[in-house]
Amino acid sequence: MSGANTPLARRNLGLCGEAAAAAHLRRAGWHIIARNWRCSVGEIDLIAQRGGLLAFVEVRTRRAGMLQGPSPEESITPTKARRLVTLAYSYLEAAAIPPDSLWRIDLIAVELDYSGRVVRLTQIEHAVEGET
Repeated sequence: MSGANTPLARRNLGLCGEAAAAAHLRRAGWHIIARNWRCSVGEIDLIAQRGGLLAFVEVRTRRAGMLQGPSPEESITPTKARRLVTLAYSYLEAAAIPPDSLWRIDLIAVELDYSGRVVRLTQIEHAVEGET
């Protein structure tokens, strides 16, 4: 494997996208509670809070101009959506937060150029149903 398709290159791309998403959320008044929160079910990229609302954020990062399958917005499959809801409930339980608290699952789609500069960042609130 070489170039942009190596696991390390993909991981670095993802880390850049997550950093851009976290900065975007902070500018919008959110407090980042956790990055890459893990449990036996999987991982939540970002968990943020603003006021009494929690947002579980899935970050999807792509290279601008690359044909890489579905767009970030289209890449949340029904299986992934169910896993995100399960992860959200797992976090609520682990943090002793009542499950009827206000929360949602958002998607932040990030496109970066080859220098790592953000060329597009879109936040889709309530990207996954199942939240309150």
